[in-house]
Amino acid sequence: MESNLKRNAEHYPDPTAYQAIRNVEPQRFPFMPVVYVCSPYAGDIDENIRKACAYCRYAVDHGYIPLAPHLYLPQFLDEETERELALFMDIVLLSRCVELWVFGDVITAGMEKEIQYAQRKGKPIRYINEVK
Repeated sequence: MESNLKRNAEHYPDPTAYQAIRNVEPQRFPFMPVVYVCSPYAGDIDENIRKACAYCRYAVDHGYIPLAPHLYLPQFLDEETERELALFMDIVLLSRCVELWVFGDVITAGMEKEIQYAQRKGKPIRYINEVK
């Protein structure tokens, strides 16, 4: 009977307190799933970073939280000597995302590994053309 009621810290039904807490601050942000931003890093690194930032903005504008490890990991990992570690971390982070979003028309070797992983795990993959 009471199983649908919200409970307090002592596990007693307390729907009034639950509703009061929910009413204190209405949700300012709706649920936003996390998506993995897959785009080139190597090559023209400065331009690819600029594009990855635009791709992240695109995700936010469409109601998603972007995760772009190639913007984050190079801040403390060396691309040349720690590439395998970075790719391992990429896959771990990708496993936490609801979708893989592939941007642009160039697929690098690292991107291919991310795409293959997403396919093996049955993650939705969305291919998106260049974003301005």
